[in-house]
Amino acid sequence: MWNSVDDMQRALSSKSYIAERSLATSIYLALKMGKPLFLEGDAGVGKTEVAKVLAVLLGTPLIRLQCYEGLDVHSALYEWHYAAQMLHLRLLEATRATRAEMQAELFSRQFLQARPLLQAVEASARGRPSVLLIDEIDRTDEEFEAFLLELLSDFQVTIPELGTIRAAEPPVIVVTSNRTREVHDALKRRCLYQWIEYPSFHKELSIVRAKAPDVEPLLAREITAFMQELRRLELFKAPGVAETIDWTAALIALDRRALSLEVIQDTVGVILKYQDDIEKLSPDTLRAVYDRARVQAQAAGG
Repeated sequence: MWNSVDDMQRALSSKSYIAERSLATSIYLALKMGKPLFLEGDAGVGKTEVAKVLAVLLGTPLIRLQCYEGLDVHSALYEWHYAAQMLHLRLLEATRATRAEMQAELFSRQFLQARPLLQAVEASARGRPSVLLIDEIDRTDEEFEAFLLELLSDFQVTIPELGTIRAAEPPVIVVTSNRTREVHDALKRRCLYQWIEYPSFHKELSIVRAKAPDVEPLLAREITAFMQELRRLELFKAPGVAETIDWTAALIALDRRALSLEVIQDTVGVILKYQDDIEKLSPDTLRAVYDRARVQAQAAGG
């Protein structure tokens, strides 16, 4: 479908995802080589969006496993439908089935409830590969990481009662991490790795224009410059591109054509999510950031 990195970059851009060449290269190679893609970077820089855009470009379902502390195999891979099994057991007992027959009946595929990982493998087995997003793997523990190794290396999963289920065609796998902790080398080695930085001014401006084509040119430059300057502060959680896009939508909804100190104060909760960070943006600090942003925006428009 895509014969070069340039084709890949243009395809992403056509879906309003502005990717640097290094990221477009990693995505292109992951698709060509059939390898998982491991994306690492701060929250809000566009890692999850890569999987969403790929699903659109490939015309295939996006299956998402949102990771969290305490996530286990049964929540990620499969669960048995115990209530249905108990009802079926009573029917088997009425027919005086043998113990072996009961076990074979009860632990069959019809009573297995597929969770995201099994859904992705079985979708590929049916000849329609999906995009599997394993989001924020750093929220899980090392035991769950170790469980994923079979899937990432051989594109298969093992269910003790049924055996090994292998994908006929590898799903497109995107693994993301916000780097709240280090992910084990064994997992990274099975993937192509790409670090995603906060975007430069010009890249972020392109993103704003792509996501909000009706935004006033001056407002787009001021939003981008303000976010760039805001990230220079010592914040607990610097705002990401997701916050930039949300703030742009909020200011458009307020019919703003340019930034002002007042509207920034009124909408600061769109871009900063921690009260400590909001308190750091004192009136003097806010004016300094605002003044620098205006200068940068005016220079970019000149």
